[in-house]
Amino acid sequence: QVQLVESGGGLVQPGGSLRLSCAASGTIFSINAMGWYRQAPGKQRELVAAITKGGSTNYADSVKGRFTISRDNGKNTVYLQMNSLKPEDTAVYYCNVEGLDGLGSLFVHWGQGTQVTVSS
Repeated sequence: QVQLVESGGGLVQPGGSLRLSCAASGTIFSINAMGWYRQAPGKQRELVAAITKGGSTNYADSVKGRFTISRDNGKNTVYLQMNSLKPEDTAVYYCNVEGLDGLGSLFVHWGQGTQVTVSS
């Protein structure tokens, strides 16, 4: 069993910052890709940022230069530092983790979601 626990969402004013965290626990052999997605009301879930085990990153155009994804492989944790937040960043943010469990089986898990609201 693999569990993901997210934290760090909240209410922030435009121009502010937040840092999201997602920690994976359980019977994990290895973690490959880790990422953050978001879903605003009435919209489809979209990729925000992703990072490979080796540290290569990929960002949505809308967040480039403002958001930074990072990971701590020793803690099986992925982070999303969000700066210069805009009202259009308001959404539920979900982490996504792909890896191999203790039996060597591939898993893909989603976090429970954390609300980020950018408003004055």
